[in-house]
This record gives sequence, C-alpha cells and structure tokens, in this order.
Amino acid sequence: MIKYLQLFCLSALLWVHPVYAQERTVPGSEAQIHLSFAPVVKKVSPAVVNIYTKRVVAHSYNPFASDPFFGRMFQGNMFGGRMKKQVESSLGSGVIVKSDGLIVTNAHVVKDAQEITVALSDGREFPANLALVEEASDLALLRIEDEAEDLPYVSLRPSESLEVGDLVLAIGNPFGVGQTVTSGIVSAQGRSTLDINDFNFFIQTDAAINPGNSGGPLVTLDGGVVGINSAIYSRDGGSLGIGFAIPSEMVQSVIAAEKAGKTGSKGIVRPWLGVSAQSVTSDIAQGLGLERPGGALIASLHQASPLKTAGLAVGDIVKSLGGRDIKDPSEMKFRMATVPLGEEAEIGVIRKGKPLSFKVKAIAPPDIPARDATAVTGNNPLSGAVIANINPALALELGLEAEDGVVIADIKEGSMASRLFRQGDLIAGINQSKTGSVADIRQVMAETEKTPQSSWSVTFVRNGRTQQIVIR
Repeated sequence: MIKYLQLFCLSALLWVHPVYAQERTVPGSEAQIHLSFAPVVKKVSPAVVNIYTKRVVAHSYNPFASDPFFGRMFQGNMFGGRMKKQVESSLGSGVIVKSDGLIVTNAHVVKDAQEITVALSDGREFPANLALVEEASDLALLRIEDEAEDLPYVSLRPSESLEVGDLVLAIGNPFGVGQTVTSGIVSAQGRSTLDINDFNFFIQTDAAINPGNSGGPLVTLDGGVVGINSAIYSRDGGSLGIGFAIPSEMVQSVIAAEKAGKTGSKGIVRPWLGVSAQSVTSDIAQGLGLERPGGALIASLHQASPLKTAGLAVGDIVKSLGGRDIKDPSEMKFRMATVPLGEEAEIGVIRKGKPLSFKVKAIAPPDIPARDATAVTGNNPLSGAVIANINPALALELGLEAEDGVVIADIKEGSMASRLFRQGDLIAGINQSKTGSVADIRQVMAETEKTPQSSWSVTFVRNGRTQQIVIR
C-alpha cells in the first residue's frame, strides 16, 4: 500500500486581487480540437501492470495487548499469548521496463509477499518472482515467471530532462478500481525535505496519486518514464495534489546493479561516502562569504572515507557532483548512490572561498576498523551476546545508521542477554564506564572478575533512544 504522511495546515488570510479576463479564442484547426493525452496513454498503459500480493502474518491475541499500560510489555509476544496466522492481500502497480518481463515497483508493495500476481491491461495474468528488494530506495524488481510473447515495455528517461511546470501523467491502479490515468505538472525537482526513504530525493507532482498507485510510472508526454510513484501527503488517504516519485536515475541504478550481480543481504551495495554534512543556510553562507546558500558543508570524515582519500577536508563545501549542482547533503547522497561501484565521479568544492575539483571513487562500505567480534560469557547481563565494533560494512549488514561504537551483532536464544537486549542495540556504557570499543567492554569485564558486582548498570541505545538497565 502507498505510504502516507500526515499533513497539518495553518490557515492564513490572503489579499484577493481582481482577476481580469483574458481574450478567449476557439480552436483554430482540427488538430487543436483533438489535442489529447490519448496517444501517450496508448503507448505506455499496456506496459503498466496491476500487482496483487498475498502474505501470511501472525497476530498475537493477548487480553493485555491493547491495554495502555501493560500493552508495551506484550510487544513481540514476550509472555506467550495466542498467535493466529492470517493471509493478507494488498495491491499496487508496476511497469514493465524490459522485453523479458522485468517489472519495477515499490519495495513496500511487495515486501514479505509469499505470492505475487501481475495483471496486464489486456487481461493477461502472470505469476511473478521477486528479483530484488531494496528498502533503502523503496524500489523492487519483479520478473514474470512464465515465458510470454509480445510483452509490452517502456523506456526510462532521465528525470534531469524535466523542468518545473512540465506536464506529466501518473498511471496505476488506485483503490483497485482498475487502471487509471491522471494528469498534472512537475511541481518541484529534487524535493529532499521529507523522510520517505533513505535517499530523500523526489520529483513532486500534483497529478492525482491514490492508494494502489504505488509503483506505477510517472510519464512525460513523449512516453518516457521519469519516475516511480511512491508516496503522497495526505490527511485521510486521498490525494491532495502533493505526490512524490522516485527519479528514474535511481531506478536505473537498481536495474544495473541487479544485472551486474552487485547486491547484498540488504539489497544493492551502494557507494559509501563516510561523511557527515550539513546544509549551507543563508547564515552559514553569509559567515563564509558566499554569494548565496546551497551545497553540503562537510562536518566530519570517516578515516576510510573516499572523500578524504580524494583530498577533501572538514570545512569544504560540496557544490557539485558528477556535473550536477548540489543543494544539500541529501542530494549529495543521492547523486553518489547512482554512481556504479568502482567508477569515479568529479566533485566540486569551495575551500576558503576558492573552487577546487577532485575525483572521488565509488567504493563499497569498508570493513574498517576491525570488528573484533567477541562472544560474551560469564555471570553478567551481556552473557550470550556477540558484540562487535561497528564499521560501515557491519552497519550495512545490520541496517544501522551509526558507524562507530559497539553493537550487539548476535544473541544466543535463551541466554541472559536475549531477555534484555536485541540485535542492533548499541552498548554505550557499563557500570558508569563508557564503552566505545569491544576492548573497553573486555576491560570492564576483567575488572569485575576481580571484584564481583552486586549490581550491573548497562546503558544502551535502541532505535535512537538511550536507555539504562540496572540489575541487582
């Protein structure tokens, strides 16, 4: 189903100016009378598919599960409870982009699906297999199982060719009513003030997008697919004229990576930058003597960052990447994510008021520093856990944002640690001692063996929240 974002509006009083009527004329030729989007729709709609999925989900039936106080204690079926399996169905849209039946859709449309069926506009239905799911970009690839002849398909067109105000069409299966076409314009390019996926870089359109449209194409008037419809701003699930599509450049990178076999357990292995950056606001621009705001100010660099290797430094302002202007850190991340691994991209920066240019190589997240994975034993809260130093490669494997510190990489079922912690928890401190590495934890454990503890205090971070457990 389509992802919804809540929108809250404030009312404002506006001065209303008189609108003067412009001269109206009747169509001057037969061609003008018959102007229509129909030729574009006839070209593209045969390649747009409806996607039907089924997945088995387990629900816990516990009398306390909905209680406002006790409910949080029964999350994850901690205290047993009766589990009931149900089959859930959902629908979405997709578009065929290759003659062999390769289909692009949204990851959230097909995530965890056990059965997938695609229906073409001509009435044909086919079972489909998942070829790739990448939640980071919210994109997925499907392949039609059966060998089918005369499969229609469309071509991707660079979204960079779009301009704000261009006419576009959205095609999909809203609310399951059947294939539907809506029209609108490109409202904005490079919209990054959202939190929809890991890359946060979208085409905004006012073409009506509703539940079921997810995964359908955003199409230009020459029949090129420039984006995959992914999300809307909505208060009630209906279209408010603010929709977002994933640019075709990201779609192309997913297809290329799947073809080259450059995938991992979490989907595609994307280029890693190893940088922390912030937007250049008007205040920052004024303080640095820049004519206008824009760009990404480098705040820190990982020791293995390819930017650092290329010669960039903290304080540099990234203004372009791959020949494209950079507005903010989100756009920098998006642009680098579309560069194939092993290739180089030119990056332009401003350093102390002077423009400089560097070549940055696209590399996979490195396994640096060493993980130093250690299985914890003994009479302590972490007994049964495997702890490791976080590095970019491990962070990718575990789906973490943090790239330093100590993480619980694995937990033995039924152990002491399994009752208190989860895989992915960051251990920030033990018994008032900060633990920035596995070596720090080993040292704390060694000290407690000399003087056995009557109580343990563990500070950890879960889902961005710092928590503390005290065991006496």
